[in-house]
Amino acid sequence: MAAKWTEPVTIISLRELNLGTPEPQPKESKTFTVEDAVETIGFRRFHIALFLIMGGMGVSAWRSSESIIAVVSPVICCEWQLENWQGALVTTMVFFGYMVFSILFGLLADRYGRWKILLISFLWGAYFSLLTSFSPSYIWFVFLRTMVGCGVSGHAQGLIIKTECLPTKYRGCMLLLPQVFGLAGSLLIIGLASVVIPTIGWRWLICITSIPGILLLMAFMFIPESARFSVSTGNTQAALVTLERIAKMNRSVVLEGKLVEPILEKRGRFTDLLDAKYLRTTLQIWVICAELLERDLACGLRSESEAVVTVGVSEESQSPCHCQVFAPSDYQTMIISTIGEIALNPVTILGINFLGRRLSLSITVGCTASSFSSIFALQGICFLAGLIGFLFMLRALVASNFNTIYIYTAEVYPTMMRSLGMGTGGSPCRIGAMVAPFISQVHVSMLGQGLPCLFSSVCVVCAISAFTLPIETKGRALQVSDAGLS
Repeated sequence: MAAKWTEPVTIISLRELNLGTPEPQPKESKTFTVEDAVETIGFRRFHIALFLIMGGMGVSAWRSSESIIAVVSPVICCEWQLENWQGALVTTMVFFGYMVFSILFGLLADRYGRWKILLISFLWGAYFSLLTSFSPSYIWFVFLRTMVGCGVSGHAQGLIIKTECLPTKYRGCMLLLPQVFGLAGSLLIIGLASVVIPTIGWRWLICITSIPGILLLMAFMFIPESARFSVSTGNTQAALVTLERIAKMNRSVVLEGKLVEPILEKRGRFTDLLDAKYLRTTLQIWVICAELLERDLACGLRSESEAVVTVGVSEESQSPCHCQVFAPSDYQTMIISTIGEIALNPVTILGINFLGRRLSLSITVGCTASSFSSIFALQGICFLAGLIGFLFMLRALVASNFNTIYIYTAEVYPTMMRSLGMGTGGSPCRIGAMVAPFISQVHVSMLGQGLPCLFSSVCVVCAISAFTLPIETKGRALQVSDAGLS
């Protein structure tokens, strides 16, 4: 019987067989960025609570600080027998403190953290605001209100924290809604002033208005440090803790994998603002922010319209110290004009979300130019009701400009210089705020019809600057470093 033939197996054929089987590759680890995590976590309960705390008490405390000057200035002018320029100096020094310290706090926030600077600013503002009620003289009052201005300049870090924790599609809407709380703060201060000042005096009014800042300090531990800032300093663990805390409260989850972001050793440098990549954006933002002096001039014009009612009514208005105490109708005028600041909020939200930040801003600034021409042209020949109507519209437009440029500034700069960019952008408008009281309270009668041309021309320049801004931030992710900006 013949033996069965078998094919020999060689070493070469075994080696070929072995090479034909692919070796298992190591599994690649997943990575994500803070931007990925923020978009995944979404907008839910944490963000609502954060906006109620910071938007409510925070904005109201600052807006109350602004409004308190308008209602208290006539009273201290009577009490200490001040001239008009001395009353205007109070507002000027408050915004001088804001102008200087907004840059300093912005620089420190980029280097040491948004949360720390926000806490310091609220402690500072609440402390000196309370001390103001014990001012023994005019000089002390001016000094203490200047210190309040220095403190509240750091409140802008609250906007930075909210911007950095919001998903992209919610920024255009949610960053404008806190203005409702600001309106509530202003209306509350005016209502309280109409009751408190005639009965127990302006010192008690200032004590009462210090309460929102104190209440915020009690809930301050709820406010987290920005995860974007933490990871930029190399503190990835702190950033993960913040993201996990937000995700837990929102009933969501943090992405699986490793959090990877570049460490930014050079943060908060003035030279970066003026680098070739940022120079045009920075200069145009400064020009547009300078237009915001009209926001404070509008407040000053409100006082002028109130003076039309007050002058000639009482004998006090004819006294050498220019004593003009507000009548009930004056407080009503203030309330009407103050409501104008949120009248265009729905339109602004639609504009910046559909037209974009640049086009929306250029349109509202252009409308402001025409409104300024109208209000100054009609001043003196129009009935008081008509003047208040134009003032209402003007304040609505300027408030819209203010909100849009602040949102744009917070979005356009990268994490390494976002707070500094916000701080330097806020300084030019404070320069205008320092000048506006003297224009509205001291020099309006002397400058006459030259003012329409001046302010309308400024608005036209700002509208052109807004339209030609090099970067549109609508739908744009927040940048981490200068590598993301072209």
